[in-house]
Order: sequence, then C-alpha cells, then structure tokens
Amino acid sequence: MELPFVVGVDGSDGSLTAVDWAVAEASRHGLPLRLVYASLWECHAKTVPNLGRERVPERMTAEHIVASAAERVRRTDPDLEVTTETVPAEAVFALMSEGDNASALILGAWGRGKAAEALLGSVSLAVATRAYCPVIVVRGDNAALAAAHERITLGVKDADTSAEAVRFAFREAETRGCELDVVHSRRFPADHAAPATEPAHRHDERALALIDSLTAEAAADHPVVRVRRTVSDGPAGKTLVSRSAAADLVVVGARRRSGHFGLRPGRVTHTLLHRAACPVAVVPQRG
Repeated sequence: MELPFVVGVDGSDGSLTAVDWAVAEASRHGLPLRLVYASLWECHAKTVPNLGRERVPERMTAEHIVASAAERVRRTDPDLEVTTETVPAEAVFALMSEGDNASALILGAWGRGKAAEALLGSVSLAVATRAYCPVIVVRGDNAALAAAHERITLGVKDADTSAEAVRFAFREAETRGCELDVVHSRRFPADHAAPATEPAHRHDERALALIDSLTAEAAADHPVVRVRRTVSDGPAGKTLVSRSAAADLVVVGARRRSGHFGLRPGRVTHTLLHRAACPVAVVPQRG
C-alpha cells in the first residue's frame, strides 16, 4: 500500500499554498492526500476564561478549516483521493507522528499570525528538521510553484547525508520529466581558494568524481533523467539559494544531530528553509 502525502493545514495563506502545491504533486505520483489540522484546543478550552461572549469552539474551527481545504482540493482535481483529520495535540508532535505513515509531509512556509508572515513558521521549521520522513516546505515565487522551470536542484555533500536525498531527487525528476541539477559546493580554508600545491582542475575532477559516485546507483535506476553536474566554491547554503531561483524544487539530505536542546537543523538546511526561492525538500538519512 502506497502511503499518502500528508499536508499540515491551519487556514493560513501559507498552508493553502501548500495544499495547492500538494494537489499537483499527488497527481503526478498517483498518491492520495491527507489533510491534517493539529491543535491543543481541548486544553485551551479549559484555560480560556468565559467573558460572557459566545465563542466558536476551536474544534469547530478546525473541522471547518480541513473541510474547506478538502473542498479546495476537489475543485482543483475531482479525481484525487483526499481525507481529513483534526488532531487535539501539539502541532509539531502530531505532524511528526503523521509522518510515520506518509510518503512525505508537505507544509506551508508561514502559519497564522502577523509575525509568521516575515519568518518561516516555527512549526514548519521544527518538523522539517526533526521528522524521519521527507518534509517539503512550500515557498517561492509563482514560477517555482507552477513548476515552470522544469528543473530540480539537488545539493550533495557525502554518502552519510546524501544517499536518501539522491534517490528522492531522481524519483522526483523522473516523475516530472525534468532536468536534475546536482550541486556540490567545496569550501577551502581562509580565502576559499584552491591550495597552490595542486592545479584547480584536479579539485574539479575530484568533486565531479564524488558527484558521480553519489549518483551512480540512482542514475542507473532512472536512466531517463537528464543530469547536470555542478561544482561551486563557497558556502553550500549560499550556492543553493542562488540556484533555487531557477528551480522548481531544491532537495537536500539531513543527518539528525542531537544537542542540548534536542535536534537542530544543519546550517545549509536552515538557510534554504528561510531563503530559498522555491519549495525545499529535506530528506533524512535513515540509519
């Protein structure tokens, strides 16, 4: 049984953009959509004082939000299977739990509230950097959201962080019938220049060989995918943000790192989630 795409919805413009993007993605892959609203409304209902005004229960609000989102899906693609769920739980925890039975989690870049309009929503950031299934944060301009560039950009580093992301990106590129731009960024110490003891082209050759080794198996499994190999100098995050302006999706791998405050995003992932000009897929490395 193929798992659905799970979309987090909260009624915000960001979540509705994610729903619209997810409809096209689910149609490409032939997968159903599951729309999930999560909130601790039961706890809130017990703690919010009654000031004498009639208040619409948040459960009813949640049910209205997911029903409206489902109707939006049906208007766009009547043949797409869609289900809804309202969960009385903290949003990050609930969505991560949903990810255990999802092909991917799809989230908007911004949630409800004035502050959320300027920055990546805290729920999206937390889920994208903690979940153990692929998470796609939908952001970017109209061309990227409409898949007009016909290109996916994949950032690769090493086998420990990139293997699952490589497989994900090749499957996505084949499904879309688009070009795959595989990017490896090298950063030399100090002035970021290649050591003088070795010609620059030797470093290019090694970087290209690394790309080939990381993509060989997936390329053999998806021979129709057109691959462009790119080696750049400088910080990977800056490079990928720049290249995201001509991409419909940028894909990066994630190796979960534990710290004092729990799991933390890598620098490249954090940069892309806040600044990319197209949707961002964060693909965790299993094992």
